[in-house]
Amino acid sequence: MRFLCLFILFLPTALLAQVDSPKMGGDGLRIQIYLDQKCFGPGYLDGRPGNFTLRAVYSYNRFRGRPPGAWDALLKEAEEEIEELFALATVPDLAKDYINPNLPRGYGNLGGVKLVAYRSYLEFMAERYHTSESFLIKLNGKSKAYGLRIGDTLKVPNIAPFRIEEISVGRMHKEDEQLSKHNIVIDTKNNQIFVYDPTQPTIVIPGIPMIVSDEDQEPLGKMIAMFPTTTGGEQFIHHGIWKVVNCVEFPSWRYDKQFLETGKRGTDVVDVAHGPNSPVGVLWCGLSKSGIGIHGTS
Repeated sequence: MRFLCLFILFLPTALLAQVDSPKMGGDGLRIQIYLDQKCFGPGYLDGRPGNFTLRAVYSYNRFRGRPPGAWDALLKEAEEEIEELFALATVPDLAKDYINPNLPRGYGNLGGVKLVAYRSYLEFMAERYHTSESFLIKLNGKSKAYGLRIGDTLKVPNIAPFRIEEISVGRMHKEDEQLSKHNIVIDTKNNQIFVYDPTQPTIVIPGIPMIVSDEDQEPLGKMIAMFPTTTGGEQFIHHGIWKVVNCVEFPSWRYDKQFLETGKRGTDVVDVAHGPNSPVGVLWCGLSKSGIGIHGTS
């Protein structure tokens, strides 16, 4: 069992106004790549800092003990570590095992599909390099992007690739002594997941409100990571404190339209196989409260 406490609550939003990004050109992508490498998820690596990137900047600066809008200090770090913004990547032979251009649309039509795959090599490469299909089209042109084949090369953000071939169906992750000490906070208003290490002291920035303890006044510790998330309809959001009890790669999923719309389980369900376009993504972290978990998306 993983003893990671989960706190679902609301965090202040007004401070995001202090994090407005300057006009940066290529520096926007540089900062996104840097934040991504540091486990402060900026959203798509596309050189266009939006809300996810702004929140990642705010969170990373908190991690570093700086004011939210300390762009100059952040950019200096990024320039020292990220020399090249782009790289050339080859569509690997294994990609063909994860592509199905005829994948049905609509969850209710996925019954019997053995792998909820990518629909194109372009989608495969976009997710592999943490970016969007539209950004790869911008970098490489429509003709090349839409006509991708095995062995073709693309210009991509200079980031370590997500290797889907290293994900195994149903593989369970055993309890990790260090990770099991961490606390997770889900901000259901700003759509963010924060990870705290209670073995490290909390960094308090004067004049910046932040959560430093749980409901029992136990210190959360130092924030060490942040990722964007979505939480579904407000009426279905659960609030409480639970534990992460399992972590499974390539999970399957049961589509229950009635449950998703009303919160009550129905009888007309569809068993949906695993895959990168599964509604629950490539990783499921189950909680001690039945029926909910932290997971990926399609």
